[in-house]
Amino acid sequence: MTYPIPNVSTDLTGQVALVTGASSGLGVRFARTLARCGARVALTARRLDRLEALAAEIRAEGGEAVALELDVADADQLLAVVGQAEAALGTVNILVNNAGIPDAQRAVKMSVDLIDRVIGVNLRAPYILSCEVARRLMAAKQPGRIVNIASVAAFEYSGNGAALYSITKSAVVRMTEALAVEWASANINVNAIAPGAFSSEMMDGMLSRVGDISQRFPRKRIGDPAQLDSTLLFLVSPASEVVTGACIRVDDGQSGR
Repeated sequence: MTYPIPNVSTDLTGQVALVTGASSGLGVRFARTLARCGARVALTARRLDRLEALAAEIRAEGGEAVALELDVADADQLLAVVGQAEAALGTVNILVNNAGIPDAQRAVKMSVDLIDRVIGVNLRAPYILSCEVARRLMAAKQPGRIVNIASVAAFEYSGNGAALYSITKSAVVRMTEALAVEWASANINVNAIAPGAFSSEMMDGMLSRVGDISQRFPRKRIGDPAQLDSTLLFLVSPASEVVTGACIRVDDGQSGR
């Protein structure tokens, strides 16, 4: 095979993407970016009104999108939404597991219900959804790309609360590595992005509790979701054909590593 020079493209024409947590924060940016590059996008989250507004914006810009209500804590909804997206747009071959919630509590103060919800949303949901997307891709004999949104919290924890969030994000990284191996022969690439502090509703909530953390960082700033575009597009584009099982840290040097 002869490859172009350079072997880089962000053209996603003909691809179908499903993005979880697409009603706010990073998910909105991910969905817009994929649509702008030509993918048909299934927008999923609990807040259907926000999804419909985003879908309308994407269509106004010449893209194609469908809004699908989804509570990722509900396994039946997770399994059903892939079929709904497929019926509306075609086989899903790009999955962005973006939905997540913080715990914001010390471990000994967490209720069992909150423990179950954090694990359910942050780990169980992306696992179930990834497996359903992969199963359908294998049946259709099509390649695919799965991108899991982890966090730098997967690699470090300061001890000031949110231990379970750190644990679940670490598990997401390991899930990425394991599924990448299992599905490599099916040409399904599984990778992760571990963002540092980026502007989002979740980050706004944290800042309201603990104050401006940006002054502790070397560059004294919070990232903009737009600065994740290039990493996302690399992982879903043909240029990353042989990249699978990777976790890319995008933290602006915030973690000091």
